[in-house]
Amino acid sequence: MALGLLGAGAALYAFQDRLIHFPDPAAPPAPAALGLRGVQAVELRTADGLALLGWHLEPARADAPVLLYLHGNGGSLLHRAGRAQRFADLGWGALFVQWRGYGGNPGSPSEAGLALDAAAGLDWLAARGVPPARIVAWGESLGTGLAVRLAAERPAALGAVVLESPYTSMLDLARLHYPILPSGLLLRDRFDSLSRMPEVRVPVLILVGGRDRLVPAGMGRRLAAAATAPVQLWEAPEADHNEIGRAGGIEAAAAFLARR
Repeated sequence: MALGLLGAGAALYAFQDRLIHFPDPAAPPAPAALGLRGVQAVELRTADGLALLGWHLEPARADAPVLLYLHGNGGSLLHRAGRAQRFADLGWGALFVQWRGYGGNPGSPSEAGLALDAAAGLDWLAARGVPPARIVAWGESLGTGLAVRLAAERPAALGAVVLESPYTSMLDLARLHYPILPSGLLLRDRFDSLSRMPEVRVPVLILVGGRDRLVPAGMGRRLAAAATAPVQLWEAPEADHNEIGRAGGIEAAAAFLARR
């Protein structure tokens, strides 16, 4: 039994990145080939010298929000095409950051690396003259940890944060899904949103699914309780992890941003 646990622990430590990240390695088709209107492929340069693919959507109005979209742990930008079109239909602007190691991008994903990728996206928007008050960091699942980190580290650079299916920390998730393993000793990348939440100074919308089997809705509630900035918690009682948008989450975000 002990040897089995040691073996499982060693495997978790050695291959933990493969348990967190599930990238589609293929480069996504050009936005036009997917029928996306007004979406352009752009290049983002990270502080450690990587050139990453992103998708940029111009806002329809000068006062429309511009989303810095930080996606989840699976797929590539191809799997966010529907979301990009939805934002376009609402007249919003957006920059979809595709993580290193995803969709043909160079590099390998890690918490430190993804933080650089998110910062590169924010810097790209700032360089184009988008006012901080209009920039909304929208984190999807894994991306929520990067959105919270960015908002905590650069509070003057954002106007709001939207967290879709957020977790408290990767350690909490590991303890939930691998309860017999000493995750506290093995996990390198913690993505600790709960400890950073009190440092966020801009309004936050938290979207959770009542039937989320991957990240329990209770984690979103804990983040809301830890917030010191204005926070709104919205729950879709029947939604699983990837069903928030279809269950009304985007409409909830639209109402939240309209009040901003």
